[in-house]
Amino acid sequence: MRILVLEDEKKVASFIKKGLEEELYKVDTAFNGKEGLELTYSNEYDLIISDIMMPFMNGIDYVREIRKGGITTPVLLLTVKDSTKSKIEGLDSGADDYLTKPFLFEELTARVRALLRRKDFIKENILKAGELQLDLVAHKASLSGEEVMLTPKEYSILEYLLRNKNKIVSRTKLIEHVYDYHFDSGTNVIDVYINKLRNKLTNKDGKPFIRTVRGMGYSIKD
Repeated sequence: MRILVLEDEKKVASFIKKGLEEELYKVDTAFNGKEGLELTYSNEYDLIISDIMMPFMNGIDYVREIRKGGITTPVLLLTVKDSTKSKIEGLDSGADDYLTKPFLFEELTARVRALLRRKDFIKENILKAGELQLDLVAHKASLSGEEVMLTPKEYSILEYLLRNKNKIVSRTKLIEHVYDYHFDSGTNVIDVYINKLRNKLTNKDGKPFIRTVRGMGYSIKD
């Protein structure tokens, strides 16, 4: 799942980004409301975390703007103001929850999970292919009911393949998804991760779920 973090204090933004990535989320950051708007309209996010006090456009105006634009992605506001008035203003702007600074990271992640569980905002919590399941909220993979331990990169690759189930996904697409920038197309880094996933994920017949389509890429089928 992909999260956008809007926070003008770079140390705080880095702290949140690092922590969420350790929880296996993909995270983009913006340091003011205008940058946040550009990213919001050019990408698709599962959740947005926004500070209220930001330069150029504050968090409340940012939320109002994206709601006017028809974006319904859940928003968690961060505020140093612990007044009822500021909380009401934030929620009335279209935000879905708020968290007062300073906060414990455990509480932030709990609120993130709660927002992602809301069925109004997420259509599919579980990705499946036969006996293989990927829980997008708990960040757990299971095969025939037994949990399979994955590294963050393995999880990201498997999620992308399952979201594109029954389609052929090129190596380039996987590299761009996992690393968020253009990699040397000749690298074998994806092949290494695919081989590791195959060793962990085989069906009852001993065949791997991930198929190689020679010269084209990889595929997972039901």
